[in-house]
This record gives sequence, C-alpha cells and structure tokens, in this order.
Amino acid sequence: MNNLTRRDFVKSTAAVGAAMAMPFSKVQGANNDLLVGVVGIRGRGNGLANEFNDLDGVRIVALCDVDSNVLEQRVKQYRDRNQSVTGYDDYRRMLEDKSIDIIAIATPDHWHVPMAAASIIAGKDVYIEKPMSHTIAEGHLLINLARKHGKMVQHGTQIRSTDGTIEAIEYLKSGKLGKIRMAKAINCQLRGPIGHEPDSETPPGVNYDLWLGPAPKRPFNKNRYHYNWHWFWDYGTGDTGNDGIHQIDIARWGLGVEIPKAVSCSGTQLFYDDDHETPDTQVAAFEYDDVYLMYEMRLWTPYGLEGHDNGDIFYGDEGTLSIGRNGWRVTFKNGKEGPGGLRGSYKHAQNFVDVVRSRKASDLYAGVEVGHCSAALCHIANIAMRVGRRLKFDAENERFIDDAEANTYLTKQYRKGYELPTL
Repeated sequence: MNNLTRRDFVKSTAAVGAAMAMPFSKVQGANNDLLVGVVGIRGRGNGLANEFNDLDGVRIVALCDVDSNVLEQRVKQYRDRNQSVTGYDDYRRMLEDKSIDIIAIATPDHWHVPMAAASIIAGKDVYIEKPMSHTIAEGHLLINLARKHGKMVQHGTQIRSTDGTIEAIEYLKSGKLGKIRMAKAINCQLRGPIGHEPDSETPPGVNYDLWLGPAPKRPFNKNRYHYNWHWFWDYGTGDTGNDGIHQIDIARWGLGVEIPKAVSCSGTQLFYDDDHETPDTQVAAFEYDDVYLMYEMRLWTPYGLEGHDNGDIFYGDEGTLSIGRNGWRVTFKNGKEGPGGLRGSYKHAQNFVDVVRSRKASDLYAGVEVGHCSAALCHIANIAMRVGRRLKFDAENERFIDDAEANTYLTKQYRKGYELPTL
C-alpha cells in the first residue's frame, strides 16, 4: 500500500483537482440518467435505493444481496412498478456492468471498504453508508483510491445535508457564542436485548461464505446476522460506529477539528446480559489543542429522557447551542433563549448526484476525507476502550504513539480470497 500521509494528501489535492473537475463523460442511460446499483438491500439499503430512485435523472437498475429471499422480494417490488432491475447475489458480477455509474453500499461494516474499493477500481462513484470503514487503515486506503481514480465518494452521515444543521454550524462559527470550548455528542436510545443464540445451520438461500467475506470463518449464528451483526467486532463497530458516528461527526464539524491528539474511553455492559461483544454504555473524551469533544452512549435510555434526543451540545463562553432531531436552539448564559429552527429534510443523495455530474468533489457534504475523519474517531475510541488506557495519537501518520498493542487495531487480517487491493 502507498502510505500517503495527511500532509502528502493535502499537497496532492491540487494535482488531482483538474482531473476531478473534468466534465462528466461516462456512458449513461436513456435521457442521460445516472444508473445506480445498491448492495445490501434488506434495511437501510432499501431506503437508500428508494431515495436515489426518487431523484430526477436517476434510476435504480441493479440490486445485490447475499440473501436470495430478500433479493427476490426487492427486485419484485421494482418490477411490479414496471421498472427494469437486475438482481445479483454477488457484487462482483454487478460491477461487471459498465453501464452502472454509481454503487451505493449498505452492507455490514466489514464489507464497506472492500466493496467500495472494488467499485472505484471498476470505474464507479460510490455512496457508502456509515461508518465509512472498519479500520483506520481501510479509510486511508479508500482516500488514496478515490483520489487516484478521480472518483466521488459520499459518506452516509446525512445529517450534514439538512438546512437546520447547516444554519446551526454557521451560527457556531459566527462567534456569537464566543469561544466554543467543548462539544458533547450524545447517543442515548433504548435498544432491545438480543438474548443468547446457539450456532445453527445457514438459512436456505443465504450465501453465508460471501456474507462473511473478509471476516474470520465462523459457524452461522442468528445473533451475528441480520442487524445484530452490529454488536460483534468481526463485522461491526458497536453503536459508536453505527449511530454515535452521526453525533460525533456533527460535534467534530462544529468544533472545526479532525483527528485528535489523544483519547480516553471506557465502556461495558451495564444493562444487557446477552451475546453482545460491544458495549451498551460508553464514554469517550477526544483531546485537541484548545477544545474537547466528549461522547456518551447509553443504549438503555429512551429518546427525550433528559429533555433531548440523540444530538449534540456545544458549550461556548456566552452560552450553548444544541442540535437534535427536532432542530437546533441557542441558550445564552443569562438564561435567555436565542435563535434556532427545525432540522429539515435530508439532501444527501441529491448532493451526491449533483457532484457526480459536476465532478466538483469539494461540493460534497461528506466526502471521503470527511467520512474517514469521523469514522476514525469511532475507531480510536473503541481501541482506547479495548486496551483500557488513554492513548496519544499521531494524526500525521495515523498511528498511536508508543503503544504497539493499540497499533495492532489499526488494521486487521483478511480471509484468503478477500484481501484488500493495493495501490
């Protein structure tokens, strides 16, 4: 792999800028439509497919899933609407279709970068669900591949595309709250337990070996499959990478920071007694030169328990600004309420499509660099929790300082036949 540092990347941006600004020249569908293929279509992927399909000048033409039962159901839904869609049980076959312009990925986390990398090499632009990567090294590789091939990559932190959130961030940067010294990213929600499940036979119609892909070979287990895979390190990143990344991303954006210089994190199971490997309770502190980013996660408290839902609170010298699902609001230190507003609707898919046409990567709400930074914070926090100590981080070289054990978590082993590409 070409180990491009962050400084090298900044220097190289100008060199690739001309290529990325070239007019759109790929062969497109009828009426210049952009053609989209979606991988992982049971849950979020199905919603994502509908979002793209509702946009003018965009058509879903391919769906892919390793579960033939899910695949057949989704393909039928499109064909019932007289829309031509091809179903694939292997993403590699889908990538052979040169007419497809965009690949949208909503698989388990451990497949995000392997599929995104293959899609970029196949000449596709990529929309990739959060978290962008399963390790920090994966995110670094994806940046390099996107730049080398001049491809657009949008990360699925869609809150960035809402008008209300954009207004709130602009207010933070206006200086009206004075110096912003800390932000708290809050992930509190009530999730159900998953219980204990024994290993079992793979359900009919499921290509389980392909589902595992780069992950270690294990017997099939219901609790490691549909959605519950989030709570196992082989496939997911816990709820920090699943939902908390939205709040961490907004906190980082509002503070104007990227990779921290140090992190402390603790987490455990305080509520559940089941097959979870990842915590149900987690607290992290990300240290920067002159600000702190705090993160707290509780998966056993419902929305609204403390008067707020999943969201962020920014603490400034003159007051606070909170951002949540219901919008944003300012409270000055004298207790008076300031400006605020509703969050608004997501425009993430539309923004991505616009940039695929314009080739102006700087217009992306959450481009590959943004996605890498926010995912990296989730990974760094999880690593600090797993090794059980405060870690110093070299943001330039993206390595922990003087901690060999922590550095082993920066990458991982890939099962034979599913290795990542190299530059």
